[in-house]
Amino acid sequence: MAQASIELVQALKETALRLAAGQSYQWGHMGSCNCGHLAQTVTQYSKGKIHGAAMWRYGDWREQLRDYCPHSGLPLDQIIDQMLDFGFTTNELTHLERLSHPRIVAKLPADKKHLVYNNRDDVVLYLNTWAALLEDEIVANISVKAEKETTGALATVS
Repeated sequence: MAQASIELVQALKETALRLAAGQSYQWGHMGSCNCGHLAQTVTQYSKGKIHGAAMWRYGDWREQLRDYCPHSGLPLDQIIDQMLDFGFTTNELTHLERLSHPRIVAKLPADKKHLVYNNRDDVVLYLNTWAALLEDEIVANISVKAEKETTGALATVS
């Protein structure tokens, strides 16, 4: 998984909030699907601009991510560049389209382990669960750093 950061958590929560509030959702539309909504948050582009960028090459987000080339100059590859620069990985984005990342699915409630990838409520749950997982990692890193600093300070006092 990508390095956990507050920015990633905020982007995931903002995307989930927009979807939960009723923002247009259509899994078959490259700008209104799971990755399309996250791309809207990260890039601030409209769903139309993202969808138009995707039409330069064949395939859904999974196929586009598989064929991604940072040097292609293709419009969707430039959007993917922005998402990767923001901190997401191609693997995470590929899993987002099908709500299938094993670490995120493992953190879902027991009765929600089998999400439907094109169901708005399941997308919202997945995004919020992913954000919670990253928040847990941030807290764990803070705790480890604080412990190391305390242990190091005690060692120098001795």
